[in-house]
Amino acid sequence: MEYKKFIGLNDDTIKIRTSVFIDEQGFKDEFDEIDKTCSHIVLYDNEKPIATCRYFREGENYHIGRVAIIKEYRGKHLGNKIMQIAETEIRGKCKESKCVIEVSAQVRVSEFYEKLEYNAVGNIYFDEYCEHIKMVKEL
Repeated sequence: MEYKKFIGLNDDTIKIRTSVFIDEQGFKDEFDEIDKTCSHIVLYDNEKPIATCRYFREGENYHIGRVAIIKEYRGKHLGNKIMQIAETEIRGKCKESKCVIEVSAQVRVSEFYEKLEYNAVGNIYFDEYCEHIKMVKEL
């Protein structure tokens, strides 16, 4: 397995996120202005795009989001892998002694982020129709 990093959206990122977030989960507003300038990571299996996420800096903190694994590759710990890649990329950019990463996690998968040492902060909120919670981790 290999990964590539892109600035801005590319066809592989669009394909994965459309499949997961629009076709499977029913989101309507999946793509936004941040997509044009943030870093996107795509994980490949023999050149087949199978997972993606994005990350960007906002103020003092970094954000990881839009973590998506295509259906037939779930259960293979690829979520862990792509999060580790994103965290390593962010760690290389941190100039401060501490670096804070935030995720806007769907509540139904918040345990996944807890296992990666993210902690929920604040109240549950809705993104479209779906419950989310802000989660943070210090590197």
